Amino acid sequence: MKNTKLIISSGLEAEDPEDRVDTGPDVELRHLVFGEAQHGLRLDQALVELVPEFSRSYLQQLIDLEGVSINEKVVRKPSTRVKAADRGIIELRPTPQSQAFKPEAMSLEIVYEDEHLLIINKPAGLVVHPAPGNWSGTLLNGLLAHDIKAMNLPRAGIVHRLDKDTSGLMVVARTRPVMDALIRLIAAREVSRQYVALAHRPWVGAATREINAPMGRDPRNRLRMAVVDLEKNSGKLARTDVSLLQNCDLGCLVRCTLHTGRTHQIRVHMASIGHPLVADELYGGAAAAGMHRQALHAFRLAFSHPVTQESMVFQAPLAEDLTLALSQWGLSYNPIQ
Repeated sequence: MKNTKLIISSGLEAEDPEDRVDTGPDVELRHLVFGEAQHGLRLDQALVELVPEFSRSYLQQLIDLEGVSINEKVVRKPSTRVKAADRGIIELRPTPQSQAFKPEAMSLEIVYEDEHLLIINKPAGLVVHPAPGNWSGTLLNGLLAHDIKAMNLPRAGIVHRLDKDTSGLMVVARTRPVMDALIRLIAAREVSRQYVALAHRPWVGAATREINAPMGRDPRNRLRMAVVDLEKNSGKLARTDVSLLQNCDLGCLVRCTLHTGRTHQIRVHMASIGHPLVADELYGGAAAAGMHRQALHAFRLAFSHPVTQESMVFQAPLAEDLTLALSQWGLSYNPIQ
């Protein structure tokens, strides 16, 4: 159970080690007796009391995986009520979630590194955090392989995200004080994050536009975000500044500057003004110019180093697919635009 405890142990050891039965390196059977204190509790609540070194969510996962039995019968519902003197067996084993936070060697494009932080150029297609459907092969797994000390940091030091199919720059902390400082800088809007996006339809009107449009879950589709009316729906303020870089008959190349960091913010804001991103099917875009992922790239990141106070400015060249897309539409990109 070493792999599992790495993720979910609270640091407490079982009260009675003799109740353990090792069945292999990744499986452990624990015999349980429910007492008066657990009488009438839900099974998952009772297990939290009897197996306190594991989280309730992990124990619920074991129930779902038919890894818990009471009085020699497998129990499949966390809501099952237990009785005093019931006897149980729980099969402690790794689940996809419990194995998610493990090192996995991968090639990372590290733009800058010191003892305090990393700057990474994330490729499109790389998921940042483990999540359902992507419990391994994420940036977090790669960071743990790059520096095992990242295991001691929440989310391995990741302080902001890029969508799976968005490419570009991310800053990652290597110590807890720097992580806390970066989070404060982002909250105070003292980290400049700029993106290049290729969008459908030619740009019309002023070359620069400020989009102030609150965002929240789309009330008609909970898998999407949307611009919402805060008087009718829950959401948060969101601001994106958009500047035209180049125009053509099929669409436009724009620079987007984030002032807030809402989920899918640029994608939603661009769609809201009639310019969905190329290949962003979730928000009204369509595959075009050879692009099959949303045409969005985090090209510039700037902030003051939390320790040295040095002014840090980084730029990442466009990913190859986006460069080719611009060429197909007769557009070009100049990073100093």
